[in-house]
Amino acid sequence: MRTRTGLLGTLSPEHAARLRQLGREVAFSSGERIFEEGDRADRFWIVHTGSVTLEQRVPGRSAQVVENISHGELLGWSWFFPPFAWHLSGEAGSPVRALEFDAAEVRALCERDHELGYALALAVGEIVSHRLQRSRSRLIDLYG
Repeated sequence: MRTRTGLLGTLSPEHAARLRQLGREVAFSSGERIFEEGDRADRFWIVHTGSVTLEQRVPGRSAQVVENISHGELLGWSWFFPPFAWHLSGEAGSPVRALEFDAAEVRALCERDHELGYALALAVGEIVSHRLQRSRSRLIDLYG
């Protein structure tokens, strides 16, 4: 049985290789803003090293930390679902190296290769589901 780690690890080796071909290596300095809540979500990343803090705006308060993303994890899922706008903001919590993907290119690949698109949709959906469950647990701990 294959070990399932990170987005690429959940895909078949062939699908992971096809997706990886569209990526390009990028780096972010500690404290660098990567994306802002409400802006157009036109790319996503798979984090190699470092960590990214995800924040949500709260009216009348400072932005609240929602989650931290690190090694092997998908950074950004808003690119996959219309209206393609970021639901959160992301800031490098430490120096980050990541594989960056152009969202339009990946969506076009999914349109051409429905099997890959279906596998990617399941993988992204699973990631979103796990993150919602972790958020729910944090809320229960906070208010329970």
